[in-house]
Amino acid sequence: MSFRGIWVALVTPFRDGEIDFPALQDLAGKLLDDGVRGLVVCGTSGEAAALSHAEQLAVLDAVLQRVPGQQVIMGLAGNNLRELLAFQQQVQTRPLAGLLVPAPYYIRPSQAGLEAFFQTVADAASVPLVLYDIPYRTGVRFERETLRHIVRHPRIAAVKDCGGDLETTTALIYDGHAEILTGEDLQIFNNLCLGGAGAISVSAHVRADLYVRLQRQVEDGELALARQTFYRLLPWLQAAFIEPNPAPVKAALALQGWLAPGLRAPMQACSAAAVARLREVLAVLGEG
Repeated sequence: MSFRGIWVALVTPFRDGEIDFPALQDLAGKLLDDGVRGLVVCGTSGEAAALSHAEQLAVLDAVLQRVPGQQVIMGLAGNNLRELLAFQQQVQTRPLAGLLVPAPYYIRPSQAGLEAFFQTVADAASVPLVLYDIPYRTGVRFERETLRHIVRHPRIAAVKDCGGDLETTTALIYDGHAEILTGEDLQIFNNLCLGGAGAISVSAHVRADLYVRLQRQVEDGELALARQTFYRLLPWLQAAFIEPNPAPVKAALALQGWLAPGLRAPMQACSAAAVARLREVLAVLGEG
């Protein structure tokens, strides 16, 4: 199973505080039509932390009604290992491409604790794992050699790289034990040029076709054209994070008529000033 390509970290639409399943399915179908490799469901951008396990499974099942299982990665996060493993077994009864698994958040385990955690989850996996390295959300940082060792597990197929350490990124790409997908949207062009596999991107909800084009241009050696595509996307890449994720992306999708802009508390919808800025950027980004 290769994860190479552009994956979209799918948002969860809400209406009146409840999951908007029609909007969710329409959005999933639209992104597949735009040519993305697949969708990541119930990750950070999907506000999984604000969803119950039952809601997360409902979101997953709704997406699977519109998207083939080999194009769906499910988020699996938690710091109660017993509960996590039990939920993993429920999730794995569905057809999936893989599971996106971050380090246990808040408790800040040791490096040995990180290795034991991923060993346990990977051993229990019936599908490939994508290790999610995002220390500014989990509160714990992988040492380079720890990460290089963990990804040798045969069930760990890829890394969503938000670690912010270029030396670690290049070491992982060079080692070749796992595909490296950037989770920092501004690093997509860099990742591809270094030999990375692509991205798991929330900003790719908007003009996903350009993200797909960028990847193809780099793979075809058309670096000048790829650079032009990246700089065309750059104002949007910057605007997509002017307020806490996923509020700006949801606001942009609302401006385009795909969903209502609501988030689950304590997250808040974008300010009026941010919405005005997003409207300007989207108008310039345009079509074609």
